[in-house]
Amino acid sequence: MFDQGTPAPLRTALRGHDVRTAFECGWGALENGVLLSAAEADGFEVFVTTDQNLRYQQNLSQHRIAIVVLLSANWPRIRPHADLVLSAINGLAPGAFLEVSIP
Repeated sequence: MFDQGTPAPLRTALRGHDVRTAFECGWGALENGVLLSAAEADGFEVFVTTDQNLRYQQNLSQHRIAIVVLLSANWPRIRPHADLVLSAINGLAPGAFLEVSIP
């Protein structure tokens, strides 16, 4: 599941994963806590966001969905390092939280 600020073109680099955006699911207006719960209820395993404050705004221990925070939302900057994001997602356990720095 991609949050609103996550660059949609990143989905092509996430080989082997079914990726949908919050907007595509009709959840574009949901706030983070409600969005995380909706994504979990719908069976999503990973939530990808660029919201660097998420860990401070939500009690993440209440969720089993893994969370990846991209430390950049700039697609031209992320594109050459998209494999970093793929590797991060592939190595996540349920409920994990990981920030991915983009060089």
